[in-house]
Amino acid sequence: MRELTVVPVPGPGAEDVLIGHDGTAYTGTADGSILAVSSDGDTIRRIGNTGGRPLGLEWLPEGRILVCDAHRGLLTMRLDTGAVEVLADSVDGRRMRFCNNAAITADGTIWFSDSSAKWGIEEWKSDLIEDTRTGRLLRLAVGESEPEVVLEGLCFANGVAAAADSSFVVVAETGTRVLRRVWLRGPHEGERDLFASDLPAHPDNIARGSDGLIWVTYASPTDPALTFLQTKAKPWVKLAVLRAPEHLKPKPKRTVRVAAYDDEGQVVHDIECDATKWHMATGVREHEGKVWLGSLVEPALAWFEV
Repeated sequence: MRELTVVPVPGPGAEDVLIGHDGTAYTGTADGSILAVSSDGDTIRRIGNTGGRPLGLEWLPEGRILVCDAHRGLLTMRLDTGAVEVLADSVDGRRMRFCNNAAITADGTIWFSDSSAKWGIEEWKSDLIEDTRTGRLLRLAVGESEPEVVLEGLCFANGVAAAADSSFVVVAETGTRVLRRVWLRGPHEGERDLFASDLPAHPDNIARGSDGLIWVTYASPTDPALTFLQTKAKPWVKLAVLRAPEHLKPKPKRTVRVAAYDDEGQVVHDIECDATKWHMATGVREHEGKVWLGSLVEPALAWFEV
């Protein structure tokens, strides 16, 4: 069991984490803030505010970061001024409900997830309980303003990562515990398959590390109650659970677990950490042997050494 170093931040729900070349950690919190945390955790500064709920973060050229904002869509933010620009907030004329996570391939194409077409982030449990399967993987080409739907019918589309050579992209499907792959070039170009299946827990964000591996967060172990609701429950049962008080609904267990896969889909690391002081890892970045974690529920980042 690994020990975590917890780094408090001035805001709840530091959901994802992005690491700069100098080791600075960037994260977004529930109040809309984008924060920069020094590598030693001693200095924190606010870069700006999206005016929404930032989730996934990625690097863009020219001193900007890409922000998947659950309320406002796909955004960019300048690191020097905090200025925000909307890249895309709708698909086929309909506003996105739950822009979540992204990856950028070598040609500049942005691949990103929209977790649900019915429920927003405040009701993320409802999408899994109802099993709407309205999640999507989308792509936004350079210079375009209209995203293209690449995969649909996903059970809570979540983290996105690309192959080291940009030959494929992977999207995590939280509800079904699989990682789906779309081949972009090579002998399998255009094909869709499973990168990994029957995962031991529900995956959340995924991201390529400096070690070349695809790191995966497991937000929670499997839950028999949720599995029953998704596979066997009658519609009226699901409706009753949706209307039930929050404390009666299935909820994540208090754990911290991450894994890392090579580009062949083989597990290289499967690491559990002490969840006493920090839990529910939803964001992950490996940088030069240090693994940073974000959490949808914690007002802090955390890290451990590989």
